[in-house]
Amino acid sequence: MRYRTYLKLALNILLHSKLRSWLTIIGIVIGVAAVVSIMSLGDSMQLSIESNFADMDLTTITITPGYSKAQSSMGHGPPGQGQTTSSTSSDVELTDKDIMALKLIEGIQYIYGQISGREDVYFLGESASLSISGVDPQIWQYVTTSDVESGRLLEPADKFVAVIGSGIAEDIFEQPVGTNMVLTINGRSVRVVGILESEGGNSDRQMIMPIDAAVEVIEDAEKDSFDSIIVKVEDVDMVETVAEEIETNLMISRHVTERDRDFSIIELKSMIADVSEMLGSMNMFLGAIAAVSLVVGAVGIANTMFTSVLKKTKEIGTMKAIGAKNRDIMMIFIFNSAMVGFVGGALGVIFGLIVSVYLPPMLGMPTAGLSLELMVFGLLIAMVIGVISGAVPAYR
Repeated sequence: MRYRTYLKLALNILLHSKLRSWLTIIGIVIGVAAVVSIMSLGDSMQLSIESNFADMDLTTITITPGYSKAQSSMGHGPPGQGQTTSSTSSDVELTDKDIMALKLIEGIQYIYGQISGREDVYFLGESASLSISGVDPQIWQYVTTSDVESGRLLEPADKFVAVIGSGIAEDIFEQPVGTNMVLTINGRSVRVVGILESEGGNSDRQMIMPIDAAVEVIEDAEKDSFDSIIVKVEDVDMVETVAEEIETNLMISRHVTERDRDFSIIELKSMIADVSEMLGSMNMFLGAIAAVSLVVGAVGIANTMFTSVLKKTKEIGTMKAIGAKNRDIMMIFIFNSAMVGFVGGALGVIFGLIVSVYLPPMLGMPTAGLSLELMVFGLLIAMVIGVISGAVPAYR
């Protein structure tokens, strides 16, 4: 027999067993749609993460006091990732001595200490508890990735002035806060010289001041003592090397070992890589769960094929009587099972495409859509499952 004849007879079997075939096809549709949708949603989550980190400076390294023992097995990451800590930020502090120990490291472009706190801020008779950061104005203007919506950034000669986020300017107080307006913090008058563009999140509700002035308005702040040290590296490819040298130099200058280490190093580049790896593992896990429905669909195809063979014993006998060989009979049923897989795969890809287009926006994520490779993969895997599931009953 020719392949056209195999296809015609397989299609005839499919059309004359509608309910049973379509119940089997539905199993394949659900499985393929689930796998394709999950893989597409994984791409959307990846895009979301990349867009969130896009405006961040990957050449920046942050050093904070305190260290988690569990962190030693996770590389340079944020503190507090484990449950057992060797020290906390309340036990230790970062000082000018630490900055001096790092200044000679090759690859560091800028370095400065930063303090932070939360204080009541007054404006036109209203008050609000706001986050305040004290920075070195001479360096901060070259390190920050924030853009100014109005006014200017901090300058070296500034003292009791502040740059505020758009959330403070527009949402915190009844009256909007504009440039050259005055806020009061612990009895000190602070003039607003700039308003930053909205970036979303807590950054829109933060005040940035020169560190000398911030020490005077933040109650717990101390001169030459920092809550964090910010390091900007010349090139993103040097971040890991510089982070390792920072770790070595600080352990020497602070006279600590890995056992009693009292500082943490945070680099965004490694954090993004860790998050992407974690996301990939999660997608694989979810994909494996979704693939279970494909297995169920495969069992359905096998069951359909066994039933089809048993119900068509007379037809098969007639075909063999007029010259059909065993190979011809097997090829007809394999074509039939492949057709079931193809129809289920095609419908599954279509449903997966619909989910990948409409679901991510509902979850606040960008739409990645379905790549041609993913659609072909969904279709092929459905057909392969169909052929494999139909091969044994077809051979019988």
